[in-house]
Amino acid sequence: MKAQLLTAENGPEGLELSDVDDPKPADGQVLVDIKSCGVCFPDLLMSQGKYQLRVPTPFIPGTEVAGVVREAPDGASVKAGDKVLVASIVGGFAEQVAVSPEQLLPMPEGISFDQGAAMGINYQTALFALKVRAQTAPGEIVGVLGAAGGVGTASIMVAKAMGAKVIAIVHRKGADELLRSAGADEIVQLEDGWGAKLKEISPEGVDVMIDPSGGEVFDEALRQVAPDGRYVVIGFAAGGIPTVKLNRVLFRNISVVGAAWGEYVRTHPDLPALLHDELTEMIDAGLSPQVNTTYTLDELPTALTDLAEGRILGKAVVKIAD
Repeated sequence: MKAQLLTAENGPEGLELSDVDDPKPADGQVLVDIKSCGVCFPDLLMSQGKYQLRVPTPFIPGTEVAGVVREAPDGASVKAGDKVLVASIVGGFAEQVAVSPEQLLPMPEGISFDQGAAMGINYQTALFALKVRAQTAPGEIVGVLGAAGGVGTASIMVAKAMGAKVIAIVHRKGADELLRSAGADEIVQLEDGWGAKLKEISPEGVDVMIDPSGGEVFDEALRQVAPDGRYVVIGFAAGGIPTVKLNRVLFRNISVVGAAWGEYVRTHPDLPALLHDELTEMIDAGLSPQVNTTYTLDELPTALTDLAEGRILGKAVVKIAD
């Protein structure tokens, strides 16, 4: 089969489109024909040797798979022909992958394979952050930093599905149409005085601030959280890891909480299925996962470079097969 093989941990240039042996399922494993695979930051970090999970090279990266079951063992929860999502960890940027049944989730009805691949980490993370960690209630105001990224657009859509009002906070120009299509009620550009502009929209601040970016905007963003509000740290895509001035947390009675979905899943393995059930209900009610950019398998190095350099608005997916 064709696969993108990472031969050296020096970033996207370490990938080679290669012919490799088809995977042979071990006892109890399921063989999946891959149709699409999402492009996400863990893939980029793995290519650089910076992810918490280090896999010896050479290996096939790719964590967000949508495909069709080709073979399944007797008694498995799936059968040949079933459309599935795969939490593959690695192996997704290829034509086939062999996984355990526990890594499979049913693909919701009415969405494409590209949309299924887009659901993976981003929508799981968004719902985990908004519901499990922030306990967002209908009618609350949610601010989303890094709103034009994959986690950002997913957070907008999930927050809207939960009945919140959403303020998208974005530094990239030209993203307004994308953000409106995701459901943003208001858009604030990250520039001098952005905090004052947000206060014009929501004088008391936001009830929940979703932050997948970190970096230098943290201090001002923390000021925009209303009393009794929650600041949810998802990651540090902007590169810098900020520190918290606890006097602001204390005197304004706000909470700063972490939302490390992957680490939480390690100790709560039932979480993805629970979140998936709720996301499926949201899709049945009208949520439509966004795919904003697509690449072919041979273009994966370009896709990861574009992700690293901030050229992807929203969510990107690699199309493996029709």
